Amino acid sequence: MLGFKNIEKVKPAGMELTDRLVGVQRVTKVTKGGRAFGFSAIVVVGDGNGVVGYGLGKSKEVASAIAKAVEDAKKNLVRIPLTGNTVPHENEARYGGAQVFLRPASVGTGVIAGGTVRAVLESVGVRDVLSKSKGSSNPHNVVKATFKALLEMRSVGEVARQRGISVTKVFNGK
Repeated sequence: MLGFKNIEKVKPAGMELTDRLVGVQRVTKVTKGGRAFGFSAIVVVGDGNGVVGYGLGKSKEVASAIAKAVEDAKKNLVRIPLTGNTVPHENEARYGGAQVFLRPASVGTGVIAGGTVRAVLESVGVRDVLSKSKGSSNPHNVVKATFKALLEMRSVGEVARQRGISVTKVFNGK
């Protein structure tokens, strides 16, 4: 998923996953016999507790495209580090022409995000965050940029381990 090497993949066994339809596009294939219409769907699934995945599905009917996308999303679940109900730190990521900026927010702020980014963040379980989506509004690229930003997040414990210091020294800087 997006070329990250140290991603913790998660198995969906026994998890209560909710799925959110992000977008459905009608696609056309032009043949010598005329136009053949199909549908492409992108879906985000998550447990609301740091586990999330996205999937793409294509079919001649909308319902089967969505079902294929949900199955694909369940195969690509990853764990995102959260700090309470928000993201651990600011981050910005880009995928194609889409650019997404995420910033932690204080309790009670809510999810300040556009439709596509909101679907991903609420599926992860983030309840307080500030975000900005710039550039392309293509739902496929916005979902992938949001995932890229979330996958680059590091928890405080992870930063402390990488630096070889205690968690309190991460904040104090001494």
